[in-house]
Amino acid sequence: MKLEVTLFEKAGMQNTEETLKIAKKFAEENNIRDIVIASSTGETAIKASQIFNSNKFNIVVVTHAYGFVKPGYQEMPDETRKRLMDKGIKVFTAGHALSGAERAFRKSLNMWLPVELIARFLRSTVCDGFKVCIEISAMAADAGLIPVDKDVIAIGGTGKGSDTAVLLRPAYSSDLLDTKVRAILCKPRDF
Repeated sequence: MKLEVTLFEKAGMQNTEETLKIAKKFAEENNIRDIVIASSTGETAIKASQIFNSNKFNIVVVTHAYGFVKPGYQEMPDETRKRLMDKGIKVFTAGHALSGAERAFRKSLNMWLPVELIARFLRSTVCDGFKVCIEISAMAADAGLIPVDKDVIAIGGTGKGSDTAVLLRPAYSSDLLDTKVRAILCKPRDF
């Protein structure tokens, strides 16, 4: 397989539309039906809904958990969630697969445990969005929203927006080491 990889000069939300278009083009050319997208506030998910046809693709949006920013708070407004779901897009909210309960130990005891070290390693060596792609794929697989026996495209980013798209064979979080990255479609060069 010959693959064209896009390297964005810098990480960030300015790459969102191009990332989504790259992912869609690859999905159409390679018959990939399942698309997993990280979106905290829903802005990226709304853009994705304008690019991807939810009748043609299984689009799964993974949000931050409640309390990620502050106790009792969900970043994605209910109206946005409903708008996406009305378009046939699945919206999933759960704790992060690559931090979860371990983050409590880091925050209160300054103790880094293995899962957060894996996340840190992925962010440091490839980019933030790459870590997000691995993580949201495991989360969506755990919820039964994507298959683990077919390749999917995962889309993530650095802070807000998207700047990374990855073709991968997902795994459940309990089988994380079975995740297979097939190709990086785009990512920031400097991150």
